[in-house]
Amino acid sequence: VQLVESGGGLVQAGGSLRLSCVYSGNEFTFDALAWHRQAPGKEREWVATIGKRGGTQYTDSVEGRFTISQDNARNTVYLDMTNLNPDDAGVYYCKAVHVVTSYWGQGTQVSVSR
Repeated sequence: VQLVESGGGLVQAGGSLRLSCVYSGNEFTFDALAWHRQAPGKEREWVATIGKRGGTQYTDSVEGRFTISQDNARNTVYLDMTNLNPDDAGVYYCKAVHVVTSYWGQGTQVSVSR
């Protein structure tokens, strides 16, 4: 299984970005897809999850600003981020879960200037 993230970059505070994660190599349906992020000097933290039935969950700090979605035809999960602030900066990782196994991408960098 491979996951490849893209869409990161530098954005001004208040701006928006769309992250994409293309997954391949799975012969099964994932139970969930998620985004995590890691800021410099901090632990990796969970951001959002979408279940295989389409239910979504968000960490409190991004609720109402971020939207996770999935395009099964394109094997892609998205994270639409709006009203970004410097606290949102970090490396964003895509994660796919099947039963008790998690698969991770290599990450994409998001930087937010003041």
